[in-house]
Amino acid sequence: MSSALLLIDLQNSILTGLGTPERQPDIDAALEAVVAKLAALKHKARAAGIPAFIVQHDGSPGHRLVKRSEGWQLRREIAPEAGDVVVHKTSCDSFFETDLEARLQARGVTHLIVGGCMTQFCVDTTVRRAVSLGFDVTLVSDGHTTADMGKLTFEDIVTHHNMLLDGFDAGPHEIKLAVSSEILF
Repeated sequence: MSSALLLIDLQNSILTGLGTPERQPDIDAALEAVVAKLAALKHKARAAGIPAFIVQHDGSPGHRLVKRSEGWQLRREIAPEAGDVVVHKTSCDSFFETDLEARLQARGVTHLIVGGCMTQFCVDTTVRRAVSLGFDVTLVSDGHTTADMGKLTFEDIVTHHNMLLDGFDAGPHEIKLAVSSEILF
């Protein structure tokens, strides 16, 4: 099985201003923890010769991730290095109207290790689509996050999606969960 690390929407303003004044510090702290874990995974993957695919959302005018703005920029901790592949998207699905699938296939990738933002949108949609396209997926259970939505806290959303996605399959392809510290390359 040929693996790749897929990092989704780890951009400067991905969660900026989405929480209440009381909750935003917790949302920001969770994002920092996720970014640190995924940066460590990226480093381990690189050392093992595993390619990194970095997905960057191109927001429309007025969006916090408007293309070429400071908020749109990728987090420095996961900045692309030589050999990393950056894929630009405009929807929650990292495969929709992008060349991600073709680039993965060109490298013979059959297994994706996935983390990033936002759990209930781009992470969920991308991992479900990946198994439908024939990829096996390891979702980093402590490597994705989001902001609160209504009465649901980001912690609730992450926990719910970890439970919901673990074991999701399409034919022989499946999403499995793993804690970042247990992922070996």
